[in-house]
Amino acid sequence: MLSKMEKLVSISEAAQALGASITTLRRWEASGKLAAEHTAGGHRRYDLAKLKPEMFRAEREAGRRTVAYARVSSYDQKDDLERQKQVLALHCARQGWTFEVIADLGSGMNYHKKGLKRLLDDKVEGRIGRPAPARTGGPQRAGSWSPLR
Repeated sequence: MLSKMEKLVSISEAAQALGASITTLRRWEASGKLAAEHTAGGHRRYDLAKLKPEMFRAEREAGRRTVAYARVSSYDQKDDLERQKQVLALHCARQGWTFEVIADLGSGMNYHKKGLKRLLDDKVEGRIGRPAPARTGGPQRAGSWSPLR
């Protein structure tokens, strides 16, 4: 993990990371759109973690996993549930994600499903980096929803 000093870069490095000119960065700082720290010698230093947070997202999400959620409404659709699980697992594996597939069998929109409860608890506790809910190709019913959209 980078220390705070390693994230601070010169104005030219910040300009290159943002795809802007040095003059633009100075103008943004003067207008308050951008904050720079100044060294004892008066040189600007920019925090890349604030300017380009996507560069450091991997550090934050290293301990978090992807959770794929699949559900069908009846036992008669158990084969469909297995197919959903396979499709989700294949998609996550192709993305190179560390993942887990959670599946529920049962109808109704409620929070009594064991898998859904676990998914929501893990998301609230910050143990999930990205949810991957299953989507079917068919039309959505009125009132249907997908957790963690």
